[in-house]
Amino acid sequence: MTAPEILKDLKSRKYKPLYLLHGDEPYFIDQVSNYIEHELLPEAEKGFNQTVFYGKDADIMTVLNAAKRYPMMADYQVVLVKEAQDMKWGREDDDKKSINPVLSYLENPLPTTILVFCYKYGKFDKRKKTYKAIEKNGLVFESASLYDSKIPAWIEGYVAEKQYKLSGQASAMLAEYLGNDLSKIANELDKLMLNINKGEEITLKSIQDNIGISKEYNVFELQTALARRDAFKVNQIINYFEANPKSNPIVLVLGNLSSYFTKVLTYHYLKDKSQAARELGVNPYFIKDYEQAARTFNYAKTMDIISALREYDLKSKGVDSTAPHGELMKELMFRILH
Repeated sequence: MTAPEILKDLKSRKYKPLYLLHGDEPYFIDQVSNYIEHELLPEAEKGFNQTVFYGKDADIMTVLNAAKRYPMMADYQVVLVKEAQDMKWGREDDDKKSINPVLSYLENPLPTTILVFCYKYGKFDKRKKTYKAIEKNGLVFESASLYDSKIPAWIEGYVAEKQYKLSGQASAMLAEYLGNDLSKIANELDKLMLNINKGEEITLKSIQDNIGISKEYNVFELQTALARRDAFKVNQIINYFEANPKSNPIVLVLGNLSSYFTKVLTYHYLKDKSQAARELGVNPYFIKDYEQAARTFNYAKTMDIISALREYDLKSKGVDSTAPHGELMKELMFRILH
């Protein structure tokens, strides 16, 4: 099941006695667990019938002892384990003669308890009996990270759900600038939508005005200037970055440039350039930029640029260099342009 499907069932009061929410993408885990924590029980029932544990402060037996209680003057109780990846889960004894209390509960969970494990930043071992017992008697949801190429569509869906409009160009720009951290993207979009009337379109200008992307001096304009070998514009942008380091940290600039030139390199490899947008995982609106960059930087030069980006990433972290970030960026731009 997907996160929206799980939420739909929860809103319809179709509950499972066990939930294991695990995977690399914390956003969807938080989406489901937040609903369970804040919406499942009426506020008056939470004091007696809702228990929240944190993995590093709890062990599985403490959690199960809470799960074995019956709800007080209510149909259900909720036991929620956040950061379950940090919890001591105990051993799985293979001795068939011994009774494992963890498996004993998971194989026969109390139907009036909704026990939820939020296991973030990795996958629960599917070979374990614990996993198989939860899968058999409850619900397991794996929250997978989205591919970079899927982020713009996710942004458009998120905005549409909030009853706003967003162009493909704007969603691509947001994806390029904010990366693939869905929680960060959602937070920035929520702040952005506070300044725009419901139903209106989120434009490039509103993004630039509210998310701190300068209209003229941003990493996208830098990429365009580099692709055109416009040294004057490149230096203007780098000087702006140097003067506004909080808005344009070197780690963000280097990360975006690395992604950009990796796609330029991929473009060089493509036999069928008509499929470039799909192969690169970018909005077709931006393909002309990659075509221009591929003409400006041949295959060998693109490889050299990617190598230089790795070198300056290390230098920015203090490896073999103590130069200010502004100076490092200027050196790097000279390497790229010459």
